[in-house]
Amino acid sequence: MRNAISFAAGLLFGLGLILSGMADPARVLGFLDLAGSWNPSLALVMAGAIGVGLLAFRAGSRRERSWLGLPMQLPTATRIDRRLLTGSALFGVGWGLAGICPGPALVLLGEGSGQGVLFVLAMLAGMLAHRLLP
Repeated sequence: MRNAISFAAGLLFGLGLILSGMADPARVLGFLDLAGSWNPSLALVMAGAIGVGLLAFRAGSRRERSWLGLPMQLPTATRIDRRLLTGSALFGVGWGLAGICPGPALVLLGEGSGQGVLFVLAMLAGMLAHRLLP
């Protein structure tokens, strides 16, 4: 049952990315191009996602177990440290250069896009480097 719900959640997320146009790197880069032809659509998608996330975290924080009966595992970290800031900066630079982040990369990979394949390979290399570094 857990796999079916995970699949359904991933499918819903992927469809949302496709329908909102956020799997298109050009649209994301248009949002980041403040000096050029700025496209505000990503801001609207983000605002909607933040609203849904706030509701979900609020509801989840009141529960001890998930709907599947598993223990709730909400984030507990509150410290902003060098590792968080460095990782955020690296993510932002990569996102700004490519116009792709992990979710849309998987959608592009599923479409057979060369950009998606290259990004996912680079992402996996970064994950491997993280495991190997102290």
